Amino acid sequence: MTGTREGMTRQASSGGRETGSDVTILYLGHNTLELALDGVRLLTDPMLRMRFEVLRRHGPAPDLGVLEGLDAILISHLHLDHANPRSLHLLPKEIPLVVPRGGARILRRFHFHSVCELAPGDSVVAEGLTITATPAQHDGRRYPWGHAAEAVGYVIQGSRRLYFAGDTGFFDGLADLGGDLDIALLPIWGWGLRLPDDHLSPRTAAEAVSLLRPRVAIPIHWGTFLPLGMSWWYRHYLTDPAQDFLRYATELAPQVRTVLLQPGESITLR
Repeated sequence: MTGTREGMTRQASSGGRETGSDVTILYLGHNTLELALDGVRLLTDPMLRMRFEVLRRHGPAPDLGVLEGLDAILISHLHLDHANPRSLHLLPKEIPLVVPRGGARILRRFHFHSVCELAPGDSVVAEGLTITATPAQHDGRRYPWGHAAEAVGYVIQGSRRLYFAGDTGFFDGLADLGGDLDIALLPIWGWGLRLPDDHLSPRTAAEAVSLLRPRVAIPIHWGTFLPLGMSWWYRHYLTDPAQDFLRYATELAPQVRTVLLQPGESITLR
């Protein structure tokens, strides 16, 4: 794979299974992605609801067809918009969960048959893919109870090497993850009008791209949720972060191909 447009196709969600060395990334919105690599299908941070507390989803409802035939679910941290209870109840319980250290006690309550905890640096093999937890700068406590667990990202290694950052602020250790990445999936915003320090902004996400040096960078954690009643005046928060990220990434990491997926869109790299 190269960093050019050749070999890349954009398509609507199909729920199909990719085989061989193709990589298909379906952005379901927020931090939820279906990743298909080497015939293995992973789901990240399942948030499948149209409404959540004061938040309302904008754009298409998630395609629940992707839940069929999953091989593993990766959860980056325990915040309720990343390890969402009602979304977890929708998932088949035989699918293994990979969670950060300290998260198993909470997530076993949802009756999954297998819950594997990883601390940064730990790895597990899922159907031939090696999944390694990476550090993240993010408060991983589960509100409102305050159950403590780490926040992590994941590097997924098969015929391609992918980095799913989870939710994180900028930290210098990002450079240690780079060098041979095919794809970096980076959060660039939150869901409100204010961005806490332990989140990447469009600017700091572009700085992260310059450290990671992937062949392709794809922004996530944007364009999905706004608090109720704010869509009339603040709808630009659903679009501006992505456009700002593309501009900063072009300036700070011009050698990296950036791809923008709207919620519900996917891309296949061959």
